[in-house]
Amino acid sequence: MAEETSTGALDVSEPAAWQGRWASAVALVGAIILIGLLGLVTLTNRNREAALELERNVYETMHLVRAVDGSIARAEAALGRFALDEDLETSGTSYYQEWRRAAFHIGRLRSLVRNDEEQLERVTLLRQLFNRRGEELGRAATAASRQQGTAALGLFYSAAGSDTLTQLQAQLDAIEDAARQTLNERVRASQAASDSADRFMMWLGWVAVAISLLAIALSYWAYKAFAEGRIARSQADLEAERSAELERAVQARTRELSTANERLQDEMSERAAAEEKLRQVQKMEAVGQLTGGIAHDFNNMLAVVVGGLDLAKRRMRTSPREAEDHIDSALEGATRASALTRRLLTFARAEPLLPEAIAPSTLVQNMLELIDRTIGERIRVHTSFPDEPWHVWADQNGLENAILNLCVNARDAMAETGDLTIAVANATLGDGEVGALDAGEYVRVTVADTGRGIAPEHMERVFEPFFTTKPVGKGTGLGLSQIFGFARQSGGDIVLESEVGRGTSVSIYLPHAVGVTAAAETPRHGFGQAEEIRPALHSGRILVVEDDPRVSRSTVSALQELGHRPHAVPGGAEALRILEEEGGFDLVITDVVMPNMTGVELAREVGRTYPGLGILFVTGYVGEAGTLDELGGRPVLRKPFTVAQLAAAVESAMTRREGYDAAAE
Repeated sequence: MAEETSTGALDVSEPAAWQGRWASAVALVGAIILIGLLGLVTLTNRNREAALELERNVYETMHLVRAVDGSIARAEAALGRFALDEDLETSGTSYYQEWRRAAFHIGRLRSLVRNDEEQLERVTLLRQLFNRRGEELGRAATAASRQQGTAALGLFYSAAGSDTLTQLQAQLDAIEDAARQTLNERVRASQAASDSADRFMMWLGWVAVAISLLAIALSYWAYKAFAEGRIARSQADLEAERSAELERAVQARTRELSTANERLQDEMSERAAAEEKLRQVQKMEAVGQLTGGIAHDFNNMLAVVVGGLDLAKRRMRTSPREAEDHIDSALEGATRASALTRRLLTFARAEPLLPEAIAPSTLVQNMLELIDRTIGERIRVHTSFPDEPWHVWADQNGLENAILNLCVNARDAMAETGDLTIAVANATLGDGEVGALDAGEYVRVTVADTGRGIAPEHMERVFEPFFTTKPVGKGTGLGLSQIFGFARQSGGDIVLESEVGRGTSVSIYLPHAVGVTAAAETPRHGFGQAEEIRPALHSGRILVVEDDPRVSRSTVSALQELGHRPHAVPGGAEALRILEEEGGFDLVITDVVMPNMTGVELAREVGRTYPGLGILFVTGYVGEAGTLDELGGRPVLRKPFTVAQLAAAVESAMTRREGYDAAAE
């Protein structure tokens, strides 16, 4: 009986053992399948995240392409405005900022596609086209910054017709198309990875259900297999949690990137503000340098004026001849102060040019004595003039100031010893032979010295305002820029050649005034000269309109000295009232800049009511009161003036009035 019991127990235990083994095997196989599916799910999720990351990379590439395109378009639009209004602080700054922003975006684009050889090659070509376009537009920007209005517009329109912009746009489109194609591939890859993940998750669910059912069925025989299945499910939950944590980490990283981008934008804004502050500091330094130079020059001139007048007053009775010499010195100092003021106004575009017929050869010959006194006796002056001097149509004061300024620069470059050559020549130029000048006949005025010359690195900046190679306190940097502006405003150009240690040569080209003879030249009178004042040929009654009582008294006294009958009023309203009440005036001499009613407005009213009445403008600064066009072609006498200059201006205005009356009859 004992043996039977033992055998039966053995028979019962063996099927249970086999069932346990089968349950364990099935559970092990299920666990292996489950782990494999989990691994596939994890791998699929990683592939999907990689595809999403690549997709974001492509989106950023497309965004940068559009940013580059937009920045280039805005830069060219700003350059167009800059070429029109020549406003460096607004339009010019907008152009430079937009162009730098485009370059910055291209740099980011290159960094972004560095792992894609084809895209990297396209971006490299884009950079080359961008640099070439920058050179084309840079010429127009440089011309606009130098206030070369017509030349800047010409260069801008020439750049607009270049095929570089078309190639640049085509390259941007190629990069964007390649990025879009890559994006489509990445989207398909991401979608495939997502579908695979969903499919694996579905399979994982079914396997989990099968394992759960099998574990329940075999739990009676194989608790261990059931426990392993439970462990497998726990591991699956852990992997899912890890996947969720990975997703949260990606989101956190995305937020960090967004924060970093915002911080970068803030840093760019701060840097732009810092650059603006730096420009303001540089501007203030330039103004300080200009103010110091002007104060130095004016103090020297005032010292001559005040000292000369004081000495003349002391010698008036004891030595009249010596007193006259001191008065001449004071007048010369006043002349230089007036010339400096006019140069400043011309540089600031506040003083219009008054062109007239000039023979540069005659002008230089008349200036030689002044030039000798200015540059000193240690410098030898050589001159050269053509056999048949041509005339030009230009502002005589502007040309005189330009030549004198070049002589002073030559003196400083030669350390007040050396050879100075002033040459006037007739030149026939071809199209584009000198700068942007058209083909034709020109008069060339050249001032050459044997000084130290200009370094090559400074040649590109010599015409910039406030730039000077002289030591601190020796120059304001206005000279060459003012001469450059005068030449361009007169329809000409300026050429500078220099060699270190050999000297410098500056040539001013002015258009030949064809048909003008010596008889057509406007007579001029200067300060400090012995002027013979002859009685007026056309004595008459003159209405003087001047708001400054001292200038008014001086003008009235000068007119009385010339034999006229002047009547002074302080403003335009009073002038109209006197004309209406009294009448009988032959000429109106009026200041231009006056309160309440400007001289231009007064002339307009007088012209409507008294069309035959002559008008002579007297001004030291036209400013906002009018331009040459608004002055209506009437004669203009600049302050300060001598009695002889006043006599000539009044005679010219009276002659014009008689011509008008004769035409009316």
